[in-house]
This record gives sequence, C-alpha cells and structure tokens, in this order.
Amino acid sequence: MGILEAIILGIVQGLTEFLPVSSSGHFILAEALMEGELNPEDNKLFLVFLHGATALSTIVIFRKDIAGIFKGLLAFKWNDETKFALFIVLSMIPAAIVGLFFEDQIDGIFETNLTLVGLMLIVTSLLLVLADRAKKTHKKVSGFEAIVIGVAQAIAIAPGVSRSGATISTSVLLGIDRDKAARFSFLMVVPLILGKMLIDLKDIFSGDIVVAETSQVSLIAGFIAAFVVGLFACKWMIALVKRAKLTYFAIYCFIAGLIALGSVYFNF
Repeated sequence: MGILEAIILGIVQGLTEFLPVSSSGHFILAEALMEGELNPEDNKLFLVFLHGATALSTIVIFRKDIAGIFKGLLAFKWNDETKFALFIVLSMIPAAIVGLFFEDQIDGIFETNLTLVGLMLIVTSLLLVLADRAKKTHKKVSGFEAIVIGVAQAIAIAPGVSRSGATISTSVLLGIDRDKAARFSFLMVVPLILGKMLIDLKDIFSGDIVVAETSQVSLIAGFIAAFVVGLFACKWMIALVKRAKLTYFAIYCFIAGLIALGSVYFNF
C-alpha cells in the first residue's frame, strides 16, 4: 500500500467513523469498485491503525468528560460519573455479544451482497430523517435507554448501518438531549474499539490472520490522516446533531444506497 493510498483511506476512515454514513458500508462499496483489491483481511493491520487513530481522536475531544468519569469512579461513591460509567458498560453488552459470536457470519452475509448494504444505507437515511424531526428535550441517558442504544449499536455492526447514525438517532428518538446523545454515542464506542483492536492484534501476532505487508511510513501516514480528520469530523458531528442538520447525510446515504442497488440490478 502506497503512502497516498494510506492517507486517502485514513481521511475516509476519519470522516466515516464519526459522520453518519457507515464506514463499513463504504469500505465494501470501495472494495466492489476496486474489484476486490481492497481486501479487509489483507489490510487488517492497517485497519487496526486507522481504528486506533479514530479512538484516539475521540479520547482527545472528550478528554475532560473521560477525566471526570475516572475522577468520579475513584471517589468510590454512587455519583453521576459512576452511573454514567455503568450506562456505558450496559450499552456495550449487546454489541459485544454480537461482535464476539456473530460478526464473522454478518461479514460473510454482507461482504459480497451489495443489495443488503444498499438497503441498510437507506435504513440509515430514514433514521437520520426521523432524528432531525424529533422534538428537542433536556433528558439524560438512563439505564433503559443505554441498553436500547446498545442494541442499536449492535445492529450497526451490519455494513451499511451507520454506528453513529443509529446510536444518535435512537438516542434522540428516545427523547435524550441532542448534545448528550452525541457525547454518549461517541464515548460508548471507545471501549469496544479498543477491545476489538486488542483481539485483532492478538490474531495478527499469533499468525491466525495473515496480513499484507505495509510499510511503516504508510501505517503512520494513514494513522495521522485518520486522527486529524477524526478530530474535525467529531466536532462537526456534535455541532450538526445539536442544530438538527442530519438531513444532508440522510440524502447522501439514500443516494449511496440507490447507487449500490443500481450497481447490482442495472450494472452501473
């Protein structure tokens, strides 16, 4: 993989990880357009670096929130920070179960099925439209909402369903304040990303997954691109959610879904 290609993929990852357009769905579309040259398994190590970059950008953006959570936990009291940490854990359970036991089956179903990817992009589009039309409230996340949002995150493992789009839309439709919805959505995924990275690295170093050789310069270039773009994309997404401006992404996902379907049935 060349440096320019690594930078481009890093930029795409940085944008699609935070913007509600489905990073996995776009990866499959890109692979189809490149006629299978962009193989996820061959580029597993590179993808680990990209996910690490976006996780780091999330940590940087929400460093004060994360520091507050740890400070509250270290007080060893039942406080707002402890409750929030518990809600994060609850939200992780559905996605962790699906990821550990069904991710390979889901990837197998969607990997070569552009019809399903296209349909899921259209579903994401509809969710975003509904979220933009929901009434604004000042409600906080509770235990029940955390589990429901976690289920939405688990469903978003399917390529074509945007994780941020699904979790933020679900939060807003449950009546949660838009700013709190965006922050919870981005914070809840960090432990899952880090956990998935550790599993992938274990498989790579144990030899269970054979990866393509990628130069250190390309890995670093992709990491920096994903990290820097992720910083801007995360801030931008928070602002868009607060201003109810997700319809533009709904239109984009709808068009992308139609293009995916058209490529299958009309060969364009």
